[in-house]
Amino acid sequence: MLAIFFVTFPFFALIAAGYAAARLRLLPLEAIPGLNLFLLYFALPCMLFRFGANTPIAQLLDGTAVLVWCLAALGAVGIAVWLTRRGPQPPNWNDTAFGALVAAFPNTGFMGVPLLVALLGASAAAPVILTMLIDMVLTSSLCLALSRLDERHGATGGRAVWLAARKALQGAAMNPLGWSILLGALASAMQWKLWGPLDRTIGMLGDAASPAALFTIGAVLARSTLLARAAPQRPSRRAALRGVLPVVAVKLLVHPLLVAGLGWAAMRAGLPLPPGAWAVLVLAAALPSASNVSLLAERFGADNGRIARIILWTTVATFFSFPLVAGWVG
Repeated sequence: MLAIFFVTFPFFALIAAGYAAARLRLLPLEAIPGLNLFLLYFALPCMLFRFGANTPIAQLLDGTAVLVWCLAALGAVGIAVWLTRRGPQPPNWNDTAFGALVAAFPNTGFMGVPLLVALLGASAAAPVILTMLIDMVLTSSLCLALSRLDERHGATGGRAVWLAARKALQGAAMNPLGWSILLGALASAMQWKLWGPLDRTIGMLGDAASPAALFTIGAVLARSTLLARAAPQRPSRRAALRGVLPVVAVKLLVHPLLVAGLGWAAMRAGLPLPPGAWAVLVLAAALPSASNVSLLAERFGADNGRIARIILWTTVATFFSFPLVAGWVG
């Protein structure tokens, strides 16, 4: 357990450094979009391309891992929706859907890939990359479609749901991370080797991705917290806890258990899922919520303060829970 803690501590320390830098205004809040742009269009695509290109194509086409992750994501979304809407005064579908998204979408891009590779080795890259693609396409599209259900009874209600899902798919198609993964897989399948200077340039950008991404997570969390506190209408402490705690429990407890149980059932049924891949999937599900969900919630008019609190709480709690899950899966 102590060895796992020694591996994970630097990752959370970098998140804390980014949080402190933004809270103390050592890093101007206006600079955070620039950091996100560098990561999204330069550093992370290079890192993911390298992992994809250096991973055998058979590992990137693991049908059992895809099945397990898809079913677990659907289960996490369904449970989060049920917990959110079972009270006497449930929130609207927009807030419900983004709560479900933040419960089922782990921070694999900015945090999961470097952390799991550092913990388990390069073989962890393929399963976690698969989870990223599924969440960018399936999970996001489903939750964005659910966010439009309040408009179902309007003249364009059904069309609104379809447009939301189509918009999510278009967003996934424009995401450079997905394309970098696909290009890396193509390079692996074709056994392409890049020109030496270009390969070193991509390597330098990829090496910068991990520390920059972790620092940026902290800065984004600090900015979201500051903006939420400055909101004119803030919920009471009890209401805030009622809206946050169930989703945090789904993310850090239910989602990993769903992945673990479904993976175990798949192996018992004779489906090809190596124990190492199963461990990677469980650890990916045990990651905190993806920080980019806050940006989506703001864009679609959901309660971004609630989403920011969920992301912050899951990130802080994961500092303690993730080593426990890692020790459990061995």
